[in-house]
Amino acid sequence: MKRIMLLSTALFLLTATNLLATARLQVIHNAADLAASTVDVWLDNTLLLDNFNFRTASPYIDAPSGVAFKVSIQPANSTDTVNALFTKTFTLTSGKTYVVVANGIVSPAGYTPATPFDLYAYDMGEEVAGVSTNTDVMVFHGATDAPVVDIKEVGAGAGTIIDDLAYGSFSGYLALPTADYSLQVRDAHGITTVAQYDAPLATLGLNGAALVALASGFLNPVANSNGPAFGIFVALPAGGALIALPATAISTARVQVIHNAADAAASTVDVWLNSTKLIDNFQFRTATPFVDAPAGESITISIKDQNSTSPANPIASFNYTLTGGSSYLLIANGIVSASGYNPAPAFNLDVFATARERALSTANTDVLVYHGSTDAPTVDVVETGVGAGTIVNNLSYTQFAGYLELPTADYKLEVRNETGDVTVATYDAPLAALGLQEQALTVLASGFLNPANNSDGAAFGLFAALSTGGPLVGLPVATGTDDIANNISNIGLFPNPVSGGTVTIQYNLSGQGNVRLEVLNILGNKMIVQDLGNKTAGSNSETINVNQLPQGFYISRIISGNEEQVARMIINR
Repeated sequence: MKRIMLLSTALFLLTATNLLATARLQVIHNAADLAASTVDVWLDNTLLLDNFNFRTASPYIDAPSGVAFKVSIQPANSTDTVNALFTKTFTLTSGKTYVVVANGIVSPAGYTPATPFDLYAYDMGEEVAGVSTNTDVMVFHGATDAPVVDIKEVGAGAGTIIDDLAYGSFSGYLALPTADYSLQVRDAHGITTVAQYDAPLATLGLNGAALVALASGFLNPVANSNGPAFGIFVALPAGGALIALPATAISTARVQVIHNAADAAASTVDVWLNSTKLIDNFQFRTATPFVDAPAGESITISIKDQNSTSPANPIASFNYTLTGGSSYLLIANGIVSASGYNPAPAFNLDVFATARERALSTANTDVLVYHGSTDAPTVDVVETGVGAGTIVNNLSYTQFAGYLELPTADYKLEVRNETGDVTVATYDAPLAALGLQEQALTVLASGFLNPANNSDGAAFGLFAALSTGGPLVGLPVATGTDDIANNISNIGLFPNPVSGGTVTIQYNLSGQGNVRLEVLNILGNKMIVQDLGNKTAGSNSETINVNQLPQGFYISRIISGNEEQVARMIINR
């Protein structure tokens, strides 16, 4: 009461003295620096607010307009404005309503970041809602160590209600039907949920009210002198202690689903979440974007044939309990058919529980590698474009390699056998050319090395799933040769892929010598070994019969003395 009387008396005297029109003004103390936990607020040389506590608001009162006045902030129990902690001059406009928030750091040390103290003013304040059935809510970002944030409503399904709110910014008023809401504070990309709060506007009887919600305190109190922890607090027009919105368990997780099951019987499926069809007609080598999914409760994911009308009698179903605030990758993979595939590992959803939607560094592209080729052996992935070397070691079917945090550039990836001495295929990974800086993506080994043994299904390749979803992006097969010896000359295969019974191999020799041809399969087994005799230096060619080789990927080698020339060969009949 003493504070309100001082406030009213000071402003009345100043207004009466100047015989000026007035504005309306509310002051909110949101500066979490412990050195400013209780302050005095002076208007010129008149004490306006005595012992004004952190997370407290004044009521709206009349304030002088049309004349400049100085606001000074002093420690509690001050007697004058000499050597004030902070001063700022204002000139208010007649008829306007102002919200002024005190925020920031006054201490010289102990706070990271030490954003300087300031008074932030908003000149379109409201004391009542514009519509009596609404509650008008304005949000102010006042957490010095919190990044730019979004606020998403997840209780009533309102979605993102505030986008990219930076420290020191007001959102403007949201005209919300008076109800009980659930609010998530997320990062600026709308991805990572920092915290979740109940906003029980109806329960608190705030029908027709206007209020200010403030992000307050520190995300990391330890780095800020063990100051007050982060929360969302509400200032009412009548002033008083701010009302804390109750924190709750984060009720959603983020989920991306990728269809990588190459069985033709599952080429297009429906995906059900409990009794709701989540994805309709989901095609092979397609990904959803990341979406919100219920957390903290058991959910059932059911896979059905396309155009299904219920989740009953699914191809497969899986039960999960997701952790709120986490991001998940679910990859559909394996075989549902009773025959026609060799090997035939059972259909499954492989789960990666620490997925990313963005790279951790703005200069990188974060790449998660997944082995999803049912008939491919354990493999290594070796980067040969920029000399990064082995980046994935001994990756087996259904395994994830974990994120590679790669500087965004254009790479060349060799898929090799487990011992690293046979290159199956080489792919370009043009991360820079595709503009994937700061992105996170999943690269999948997909399809069959030997389609002939797998109902002539999709051939092997590396495909990338972006966090935004859509058809997977095929990594292009690299052109040129795979140099695995120091003195390798060019070798050419025509045609390649091979659709008929013969292929012509062209090669160059640095000197005359005996030549041997080897053709190896993906496992490194020698399928063809043929002595070509003594050949002259320079250009040579040889046509060989490959009728006995099934469809798939092979390595052709020309060996002469210390020279070894290698090329990939694809047989696709």
